Amino acid sequence: QVQLVESGGGLVQAGGSLRLSCTLSGHPFSGFDMGWFRQAPGKEREYVAAISWDGVNTYFANSVKGRFTISRNNAEATVSLQMNNLKPDDTGVYYCAAGWGATAQKMGISSWGQGTQVTVSS
Repeated sequence: QVQLVESGGGLVQAGGSLRLSCTLSGHPFSGFDMGWFRQAPGKEREYVAAISWDGVNTYFANSVKGRFTISRNNAEATVSLQMNNLKPDDTGVYYCAAGWGATAQKMGISSWGQGTQVTVSS
């Protein structure tokens, strides 16, 4: 059974940076595209970024392009989201996801992490 555990959320002022990490267990990591999603209060969960199983292709929502980067370490079964120049609109619960078929707009999801809170103050 796949388990995903996120870490690295917190409170930061606008313009600051945070780095989220997610570790996968229970299945070979390199078999999955990996993604990050977020959900703000009262809003639907939205796609933020994804990376292909081999790390070659990365995808970002327009709202975070140029500010966020995604990377993975297949040997350590981790995926990270570096978030720079954070804005209050980036506030929400961030979820790690394992899946397939990542594109610039979506990916199929096999498993979700439990989420980590990111709060950006103005």
